[in-house]
Amino acid sequence: MNYTVESSRVILPLEGRITSDNAPELMRRLQEILDANPSLEPVFDLDKTEYMSSAGLRVLLTVRQRWQKPLELRNVSPGMLEILNVTGFSTMFTLKKKIREIDLTGCGVIGHGQFGTVYRLDADTIVKIYNMPDSLPAIEDERNKARSAFLKGVPTAISFDIVKAGDCYGTVFELLKAKTYNDLIRNEPENADALIAEYTDFLRSVHAVEMDPGIFPLARDVFLGYLSVLREVMPPEQLAAAESLLRDLPEDYHMVHGDFQMKNVMRTESGPMLIDMDTLCTGQPVFDLQALYVSYILFGEGDPDNSMAFLGIPGEMARRIWNTLFRRYLCSDDPAVLNPALDRIILLACLRFLYIILTTDHRDSPLGPVRIRRALEHLSEVIPRVSTLIL
Repeated sequence: MNYTVESSRVILPLEGRITSDNAPELMRRLQEILDANPSLEPVFDLDKTEYMSSAGLRVLLTVRQRWQKPLELRNVSPGMLEILNVTGFSTMFTLKKKIREIDLTGCGVIGHGQFGTVYRLDADTIVKIYNMPDSLPAIEDERNKARSAFLKGVPTAISFDIVKAGDCYGTVFELLKAKTYNDLIRNEPENADALIAEYTDFLRSVHAVEMDPGIFPLARDVFLGYLSVLREVMPPEQLAAAESLLRDLPEDYHMVHGDFQMKNVMRTESGPMLIDMDTLCTGQPVFDLQALYVSYILFGEGDPDNSMAFLGIPGEMARRIWNTLFRRYLCSDDPAVLNPALDRIILLACLRFLYIILTTDHRDSPLGPVRIRRALEHLSEVIPRVSTLIL
């Protein structure tokens, strides 16, 4: 048995048919491996397991009794899953199904995003393929976040399968009879005001949802994590001021999507629905508004074609979306209300914008240095005027 070590676990591949004929030898070999690695938790890989009799199941049970906790069985085929369910082993082990492999040849591309590409699999389903080979933990995390939000009443699409295409993983969704608000406003600019109003009201309804503590990360803590990267370009006094403002925020468990731009909001027959839930967190509404400012304003500064390239809309429309939703969200046209709020939004937006530029290939683009310089200029302007990040 060619086992491997993965962090604090030892991966044990089981192959072929495991019956009374070979179960004793398997148990002997497993005992040798586990004795040689006493601190490593065993994980059984059933990718090449064809069948397992009661004798094979007793081998699993013996190892499990040694650890006195559910152990992981990964790459469980449908046939093996049925055996484990019938025998009750599914209650004693953590089962991870074998990931189905798919071929994307001939599948049409629906859209591209920062982390992956969406393909149409057939008339009823689509798949989002992530562009990082090590994306499986992120996919699982996003599925769990989406389920938690759905159970709290937030309309969202739930992935019903995880698949593999080549070296990359993806999630499969039902193909909804829906369009994104971005597509709607691009194709129906004459209806922009009504669409922005509907979209903004949905944003407010999402922010009204309160999660239980510990379900999602706090947006405040996410931003505090950005600061270690931003030390490279931000003056110490700006960093200290930003950190102080963030730490002064109270713990807040109201939902924040983290990337609420119109490409991530669908308009369905039953109303608006959120997608791309990997950035879900909790906190003040300012944390969603800053992300929208990044999408619709900051990326367009110095690059008038950015909105057309990324969103398919002119820069003028991007600015109109921001200005309209900002005023509607705050229910005001009064500069005395809007200007202080905008300073707080810009401060956080520049922190996130700098983090994006410094940690992605944007940094090496011709606009990278320009964007860094302009973000630092904005911070120099707004930090002296901001005493709290609460809107």
